[in-house]
Amino acid sequence: MSATGDSTGARVLIVAHRTAATPRLIDTVRERAQRGPCTFTLLVPRGYWDPDTEAASLVLELALPLLEEAAGSHIQGVVGASDPFVAVRTAIGEGDFDEVIISTLPERVSHWLRRDLPSRVERLGVSVTVVTAQSRGAAIGRG
Repeated sequence: MSATGDSTGARVLIVAHRTAATPRLIDTVRERAQRGPCTFTLLVPRGYWDPDTEAASLVLELALPLLEEAAGSHIQGVVGASDPFVAVRTAIGEGDFDEVIISTLPERVSHWLRRDLPSRVERLGVSVTVVTAQSRGAAIGRG
């Protein structure tokens, strides 16, 4: 049961932008859905280069069908503030989420990891899972 006391289970906020349709995130959503009842919302922070949210809306359009298939249910999609922490804080304040899944680029290029987004979100009082997209170089020559 979620913090709101309803029977839909946990409320899970997925935070992603460029990694919203990557295999690791899709697998994580599938695994989370199989663990027990939950509802998902995909939050795509608006890019600082995209004040009109067009790119974020395209991310939602492309990622939602894939994530919904993995979840086996409808996923709400929302566009948030360009600062990912502000976007998450706002969503948590408005949505009473129990868990957050943060999907990022690989560590060497992730602005979100450099800005310590996962730890900052944990301080908001929610459970955080970090999913890092696989880089092409990670599969080559690393044994």
